[in-house]
Amino acid sequence: MASAHLIFEDNSLAQALYGEHGKHLAIVSRSLGVKHHVRGHQVTLEGPEAAVRLANRVLQELYGLLQTGYPVLAQDVQYTIKILQDNESVSVKDIFLDTVYISAMKRRISPKSLNQKRYIEAIRGHDIVFGIGPAGTGKTYLAMAMAVAALVNNDCIRIVLARPAVEAGEKLGFLPGDLAEKVNPYLRPLYDALHDMMDFEKATRLMQRGTIEVAPLAFMRGRTLNDSLVILDEAQNTTSEQMMMFLTRLGFGSKAVITGDVTQIDLAPGARSGLVEARDLLTGVEGIAFVHFTERDVVRHPLVQDIIRAYEGRRNRRAGHEAEPPLA
Repeated sequence: MASAHLIFEDNSLAQALYGEHGKHLAIVSRSLGVKHHVRGHQVTLEGPEAAVRLANRVLQELYGLLQTGYPVLAQDVQYTIKILQDNESVSVKDIFLDTVYISAMKRRISPKSLNQKRYIEAIRGHDIVFGIGPAGTGKTYLAMAMAVAALVNNDCIRIVLARPAVEAGEKLGFLPGDLAEKVNPYLRPLYDALHDMMDFEKATRLMQRGTIEVAPLAFMRGRTLNDSLVILDEAQNTTSEQMMMFLTRLGFGSKAVITGDVTQIDLAPGARSGLVEARDLLTGVEGIAFVHFTERDVVRHPLVQDIIRAYEGRRNRRAGHEAEPPLA
C-alpha cells in the first residue's frame, strides 16, 4: 500500500476539482481502486502504489485544466482516467484544449481521447482520412466539427455530407414521398450532428444555398468537388465500386473524411465492403491517413463501452469456434 498527499493552492478550483458532493473524486476512487480523504484544499490518496500514482496524475492534470479556465465535468474525469491508463506520459491539456469548434450552444468541441486527437491532426494534415472504429467514438461528429470550422474560417467553400442508403438489418418497404423524402431517413444522423453545431436557421439557410449539402452517396456520381470538405459516413456499407467512385470525386483544394465500422456491415451476404477493400489497398499511400478507434475511445454513455466489448467478445469467440478443425 502507498499514499500521496496533494495540496491545491486555489480553494475554489479545488472545489471544482472535487465536483459536486465529491462526485469527481468518487469517480477517480472507484475507477482506480484507491481511497481518498479530503481536508479543505488537501487530498490524501491511499491504495496500491501504481493506482495511487495514476490517481495523483489524474488529479494534477484535471487541476491544470481548471487553471486554464476549462470547465471540468464528470465525463472529463472519466476521459482523463482512460487516457492516462493507456499512456501515463500524455498531456491531457494538449488533448482537451485543442478546440476544434465552438458550437451554437457555446459548447467546446474538442478531442476526448488520444486517438481523437490523432484523428483531427490527420484531418488537418492529410487530404484523405479514414476513421475506422465502433459507434460512439466521435468519428463523424469530429469530422463534422472540422468541416463546419473550415467553412467558418473560409478554408473551404462547401461541405458535402454523404451516406450510402443501406438499411441496418431492417426492411423498411416502400417509403412514401418524392426521392428526397425517401432517402431522408438514411441521412438523419448527419442532420442531427449538423444541427448540434450550428443554429437551425443558419444551417437551413446554408443548405438552401448549397453551401452545405447532405445527400445519399449515389448522388455523387459524375461530379467533381473542388474547394470542399467531403464526409462519407457509414462507409462500411459501400460497395467496392461506390468507394472508388467517391474517392475519385475529389477535386482541387478539397479534403475527404471517410468514416465507418467494419464490424457493422449491412451489405448483402457475400458483398465485399468498399471500406474494407480501401483499407487493404490504400494503407501506406502518401497523403492518405488511417486512424483506428477502439471501444476505449467511446464518448457516449459509459455502458456503451461495456456493450461494445461484450459483443466483440462474442464475435471473437464465434470466430475461434469456426476456425477450429472438425473432430475426426
